[in-house]
Formats: sequence, structure tokens, C-alpha cells
Amino acid sequence: MPCRLKNRCRPLNQREIALNSKICVEMDSSIGQIALHGDGPEKLFSFDGVYYMDSTAEQIYNDIIYPLVENVIEGYNGTVFAYGQTGSGKTYSMQGDEKIPVQKGIIPRTFEHIFEAISTTENTKFLVHASYLEVDFKGPVPPK
Repeated sequence: MPCRLKNRCRPLNQREIALNSKICVEMDSSIGQIALHGDGPEKLFSFDGVYYMDSTAEQIYNDIIYPLVENVIEGYNGTVFAYGQTGSGKTYSMQGDEKIPVQKGIIPRTFEHIFEAISTTENTKFLVHASYLEVDFKGPVPPK
């Protein structure tokens, strides 16, 4: 499965709503493009696919992750990489809100998918190895 670059814009959070924050992106899913409006000239970014704020966790999983996990179950390696500045929606997409089943993120859905497939497969042994790494650059650490 080739590498694909997808973008998901999360909805405004409660803090942003309370501050009357404005949405500063326009998306064109037909060409996989995001236009960022803010101070200065408009900036355009292109992706293999874009998902707007009303996209559900289930839609994201089914469109992007499900085929990847199916390949993993067949023995291939798979990686999902979330990138963005603090507060941009990485945790929102990857972990979701497990207390609200429809808002479960990619990680819990992936584990459910893998272990459901394992439980229904006969005469096959599986070795599951998963890792999760979060890198957070909050600035230099002062020397001790």
C-alpha cells in the first residue's frame, strides 16, 4: 500500500467557541486542497484527501485506516502518523473519546478490528506488535 497524505480538520473546541474563534480554512475535497486564511496572503496546501470538521471518526477509519489494517492482518506492516502543532487535533483523531462510542479514535478502532479478525480466524497464529510514540517539543530543557 503506497504512502498517502490525508488531512482532517477538527471542529472548534469549547475554548475556541467561547472565544468566538473563526474558522480559517476552506477545503475542496474534489482536489484534496486546503486554503488557509489568516494574516497575510492565502496559503494553499495539497493532500491525497481532505476531511472537513463534520467528518466522523467512523468515516475516517473506514476510508483511510480500514484498508491499511486489512493489509496488516494479511502480514504487511502498517503505520499511521499524525502530525501537527499542539491543539491541532492529533489526539482527537488518534484517541478520540472512548466514553462516547461513536467518537472512538483510530487507535481503539484499530485494536478492535485486529483482535476481532484474530478471534474469527482458525488455524492461524498471529504475533501482534504495536507501538505508540508521542514526540512533544515544548522547548529546550534547562541544564541541571
